[in-house]
Amino acid sequence: MWRATVLTIFPEMFPGPLGLSLAGKALQGGLWAFDAVDIRDHATDRHRSVDDTPAGGGPGMVMKADVLARAIDFASAEPDARPRLLLSPRGAPLTQRRIVELAGGAGAVILCGRFEGVDERVIEARRLEEVSLGDFVLSGGEIAALALIDACVRLLPGVMGKQASGAEESFADGLLEYPHYTRPQLFEGRPIPDILTSGDHGRIAAWRRAQAERLTQTRRPDLWAARRAPFPAKPGKSK
Repeated sequence: MWRATVLTIFPEMFPGPLGLSLAGKALQGGLWAFDAVDIRDHATDRHRSVDDTPAGGGPGMVMKADVLARAIDFASAEPDARPRLLLSPRGAPLTQRRIVELAGGAGAVILCGRFEGVDERVIEARRLEEVSLGDFVLSGGEIAALALIDACVRLLPGVMGKQASGAEESFADGLLEYPHYTRPQLFEGRPIPDILTSGDHGRIAAWRRAQAERLTQTRRPDLWAARRAPFPAKPGKSK
């Protein structure tokens, strides 16, 4: 069973929205499992401190390596081979490809950073993979963790009503998703494109493909450029 373990100083934030809709039904149905670990439970002082001032000076506080290490070891003891993720603004951008890889595994152990960040030594010692939702900063990793887990859970077998729903959405083929329409046929003077009511499935598929390519080229030129880039030649092979 796919299992997510979140390490946080705010366990009351979970499961939150993950307890509702598709993810919530799947959780209740036993299609995936979840647990939240309170990092403060692994502090050793009476104040349950998880942070301290940064070495070298500077503003803010830094999450302590020793406390985090104990929390991680508790949540992910051998032989747990799940990847250990740290939500961090400096992490590698989280992509749909990585989400598919995570959803296809046993789950994930997710550390939610707070304050100025996490002591670098625990990142190295516990082999944490830093991932980011984008080029912006949140108050902590909890909201990002919710998004990451939701993206994985929806891909698990039996969660979505139709598995084809995940095959034609944004990023599934390196493209943004084509526009969607439904009744009424006319909304504030705007009709559904005639081709979508033509019954010609070949033309509909071609139209959708063209729309997806247009949107990707216009809104995400980075994705378009990556998709159009030629595959590198294999070593020892001539073109």
